[in-house]
Amino acid sequence: MGSILKANRLARILERRRAQGQCVVFTNGCFDLMHLGHARYLTQARAQGDLLVVGINTDASVARLKGPDRPLIPQERRAELLSGLEHVDYVTFFDEPDPLQIIELLQPDVLVKGADWPPDKIIGRQAVEARGGRVFIAELTQGYSSTNMLKRIQRLEK
Repeated sequence: MGSILKANRLARILERRRAQGQCVVFTNGCFDLMHLGHARYLTQARAQGDLLVVGINTDASVARLKGPDRPLIPQERRAELLSGLEHVDYVTFFDEPDPLQIIELLQPDVLVKGADWPPDKIIGRQAVEARGGRVFIAELTQGYSSTNMLKRIQRLEK
């Protein structure tokens, strides 16, 4: 089971883990309505290194990105769910509109994003590559999207 930590404390832990030769992988997202696509994505991410860190948007950040009706699940519950997955070692929060600050703080060796992100638009790519790290583009599971699932549920309720 993974740990849920504040970013500053996590940065100190990751520094020690890297000094021990471990490869730190980072990915981020809202993870508001977990589904099979998320599980497969996180499995791909974890395969890229020795430990996986998941940065999740705070509730306020999700609301700014997705609208006032989101998130459906509070940040503490989303973090608890993610930390309970076998592939996730650490979960932390970020409140900014994008993950650049937390990527710069945590200094991952590998940054993972989904194939829906054009490589030149991946936030944090330059920071990771400047340190000698790399970006991994994970395949997406077709037919799974939290936003689309929510729209379908809303249509069924009408």
